Amino acid sequence: MKGALYAMSDFQKLSETEMEVMQVIWAFHHPITSGELLDIFARDKGKRWKGQTIATFLSRLVEKGVLISIKQSRGNIYKPRISPKEYKSQQAKSVLEILYEGSIKNFLTTLYDGKDLTKDEMAELGRWFADKAGE
Repeated sequence: MKGALYAMSDFQKLSETEMEVMQVIWAFHHPITSGELLDIFARDKGKRWKGQTIATFLSRLVEKGVLISIKQSRGNIYKPRISPKEYKSQQAKSVLEILYEGSIKNFLTTLYDGKDLTKDEMAELGRWFADKAGE
């Protein structure tokens, strides 16, 4: 992650609605206001939130370190602090640490224990791991 904005122990998973808000912000590609978000959610998602509702979500996203709030004359604009790829990477690492003691082997064993992988799937995984080892 760029500049390691927060330590792994500080990572906080986003709620379903927080993730939905971030997906809109990530898709917007430039700073956005809470009013613009209210309009997008009402128009595109059929959610007619009050200003305080979106303000609460935005505040939580700033606290969780995924969003930056920039003061402007009549309010704030918001922009992502991390990319979707960076968030997914931190979330995956967090799950791996919490549930699988940081072990990819433990994760894969849990995921595929008792399930048959095809030879093609095993070969594909082998190639992927070999490529990663060579980097």
